[in-house]
Amino acid sequence: MNSQRRRFLQTLAAMGVSVTAAPLFADCKCLGGGRVVIVGGGYGGTTCARYLRRLNPKIEVLLVEPDARYTSCPFSNLMLAGIEPLPELRHDYRSLQDDHGVRVIHDCAVGIDTDIQVVKLASGAWLTYDRAVFSPGISFMWDSPVGYSRDTVTAMPHAWKAGRQTRILRDQLRAMDDGGVVAIAVPPKPFRCPPGPYERAGLIAWYLKQHKPRSKVLILDGNETFSKQDVFEEAWAQLYPGMIERVGVSGYGAVTRVDPATNTLFTETDRHRVDVANVIPSQQAGRIALETGLADNSGWCPIDPHTFESSQLPKVHVIGDASIAYPIPKSASAANSEAKLCALAIVALLADEAPPPASLHNTCYSMAAPDYGFSVNGIYDVRDGKINAIDRAGGVSPLAAPASVRAQEARHAHDWYASIVRDSFG
Repeated sequence: MNSQRRRFLQTLAAMGVSVTAAPLFADCKCLGGGRVVIVGGGYGGTTCARYLRRLNPKIEVLLVEPDARYTSCPFSNLMLAGIEPLPELRHDYRSLQDDHGVRVIHDCAVGIDTDIQVVKLASGAWLTYDRAVFSPGISFMWDSPVGYSRDTVTAMPHAWKAGRQTRILRDQLRAMDDGGVVAIAVPPKPFRCPPGPYERAGLIAWYLKQHKPRSKVLILDGNETFSKQDVFEEAWAQLYPGMIERVGVSGYGAVTRVDPATNTLFTETDRHRVDVANVIPSQQAGRIALETGLADNSGWCPIDPHTFESSQLPKVHVIGDASIAYPIPKSASAANSEAKLCALAIVALLADEAPPPASLHNTCYSMAAPDYGFSVNGIYDVRDGKINAIDRAGGVSPLAAPASVRAQEARHAHDWYASIVRDSFG
């Protein structure tokens, strides 16, 4: 511990400020030990915590997460359609603590000082670190579209952070009269889970077909194309002919303004008064990333692709949705993969060794009905300082597949979900 850091901690203690001080690892190089503070308890943060302890139990890992339970965004669209119950989406942190020795602190990170290597918490505590990992997810860009704010999310739920918002949207769908219109406003890229709005459209159509068959789904899209588009559109045509309409950006489908009082969505040329409005606003890195300077002018966090160390702040890593890791999409699978790479890099860096070569992956399943699934896969390496998709190492489910193949992929989707939950939360 350097003298500046020691004096700082002594001053805080004299002032009565709560300090959680790191042990003095005098023989850190021999042990390869140290302390890592992780901010964010989603798929990225929990995976990184678990694998740090698994790779080197001598590393002390502190996970900062305000909520006692995490509600999964993956599979939340199935809850909207009544296919999965909400409890199946909730996961706690007991295994991380009891089985893996991660110290979970239910508090909110409010700042970081990289000079003295301290993460500041809302409670007033200060956590010293040798390396820090931020996995803060996303935050919303309010007033994008104009008129959409924290005060409008009950009338026009986004349901892009699962939990209460998912329940609100589900209840609105149930209360809607048969013959109503459900609109999904999709923001311009980048945003969390690129196929998510289109999976949602199909699963809402599945629910409507069962219970309100005269109803329709309208997708007002701020993009011209989207992930797995051919397979989605094939599924919609087969399963829900005439029920789903999509207007892309060239057809003036981008929503520019909303009026929650009348449930009206405005595009450049049209207005759409609908029965249920699912407005997904534009997104950026989680609030703490913006406030600490981890994000650049794009609103996202640039990183070294070999280690996911921040390009903005030293000895701080950023993983998951908040990071700039193009062409890897912002997904749970990507966060899980980035977390493992980051853990490997940190173990090496704390032992003054070179991090291993970077290898990353993404697997994303989508559902159009309970027995109709498809997927996209990608494998990535790092060349010339950039993340690159490896040619012919991934791909999308084929078109015109038989029903048995779609049903098998639907089962695989459930297996994937169970697997990533175990891998992340233990």
